[in-house]
Amino acid sequence: MSTVWPFRHFGLKMVSVGVAVLLWFVVAGDQTVERGLRVPLELQQFPAGLEFEGEPPSLVDVRVRGASSALSRISAGDIVAVLDLRAARPGRRLYQLTPEQVRTPFDVQVLQVTPASIALEFERSLSRQVPVAPTIEGEPAPGYIVGQVTVDPQMVEIVGPESAVEDTADAITEAISVAGARQAITEDVTVGLLDPMVRLKTPRQATVTVQVLPGPRERLVRERPVHLRALSVHLTAQAVPAVVNVALRGSAEGLGRVESDAINAFVDLTGLGAGQYTLTVHVDPSPDAGIARVVPDTVQVRIASARN
Repeated sequence: MSTVWPFRHFGLKMVSVGVAVLLWFVVAGDQTVERGLRVPLELQQFPAGLEFEGEPPSLVDVRVRGASSALSRISAGDIVAVLDLRAARPGRRLYQLTPEQVRTPFDVQVLQVTPASIALEFERSLSRQVPVAPTIEGEPAPGYIVGQVTVDPQMVEIVGPESAVEDTADAITEAISVAGARQAITEDVTVGLLDPMVRLKTPRQATVTVQVLPGPRERLVRERPVHLRALSVHLTAQAVPAVVNVALRGSAEGLGRVESDAINAFVDLTGLGAGQYTLTVHVDPSPDAGIARVVPDTVQVRIASARN
């Protein structure tokens, strides 16, 4: 029978004792603490054919206990409250939230969940076709109006809670601006819905074409004087004829807002010296109507030195 020598491997034994003592001090110094956390609420086993009426909560508060070091290592997603909805049916349902329904790391204990119960309301899911209503903003150039608006596709399928789907008359598009337009505009825009509880079955875009046409009405403003603009110093000028007629085009409302005295016809004499010129008559733009034509559209201008 061999004799056990107590001092055999003495160095290794002393290292083991030192490690054990060190671990004991670490564990003894790691205090147990409690902490409040806001954690995700995970909804599982949601039955097909049902929809939430309203928005369910996405977070709940939990109070946990554990070693200070363990709680300090917790990151997003380590603690999750889980609610099983497999038995859900249409109507208002009340679900209990207990500490046993919270998933945690093995060394963390859940003491309390707030709220302790959650009311959820379910509706049957419904889908149907609704028209796409283009959204137009802005006003075309003076004298022009918005004509026919077409959209492709004309209908889209929407999905959501039965009551919300039934209350939805149409889907809308991103706004198409016609501000200052003088010709047709075609744009590919996103289709969406105003009610956040309703969604498109398949996200998509629509092609919208907006016709922009000359206004349907005209108004003739007679004998507007032709102003001589940018005449150089020490020169004089005379236009023949000295007055013109200006035809305005636009909507009845816009034409009615234009005052005759606000129509300013002119010729531009910038850089012109003494002599005789045939110049185009311009008219200052109006915010309410477009300029259809000027009669006559040119005038004879004689420029002479002021000393003569």
